[in-house]
Amino acid sequence: MIKLVVFYEKPFCAANAKQKQILRASGCTIIERNLLEHDLDKETLRTFMGEKKVTDWFNPAAPAIKNGEISPDTLNEEAAMELLMSNPILIRRPLMVIGSEKLCGFDADKVSEVLERYVEPMPKINCMEKGCLEKRSE
Repeated sequence: MIKLVVFYEKPFCAANAKQKQILRASGCTIIERNLLEHDLDKETLRTFMGEKKVTDWFNPAAPAIKNGEISPDTLNEEAAMELLMSNPILIRRPLMVIGSEKLCGFDADKVSEVLERYVEPMPKINCMEKGCLEKRSE
């Protein structure tokens, strides 16, 4: 069975490294993406946030949040999304795609629940169609 996770991370982030280690230990195959150089548009990024409150879209450890430059609890969705798009370090990470679900942040219980729903069997490959068993001419 394949457990495929698209994992948007901040490269070299210790927390993201631990999260990937947990996923791999549970049998997941991870496709890593750099969150700081993502190619997501606003609408797609918004789908990762689901029903979360705007304040939960933000990484509380981001420097601008920690030093009080940005106060997520004062932002509406539109203003929050503008900030996240212009400064991806603010995005709570990781962003993950598992099956057809998108997640923001690493809630171990939620990740486990989603993985249980989206474990897919290994796709069957017809080797004859791929030409790997072609007849040899002698």
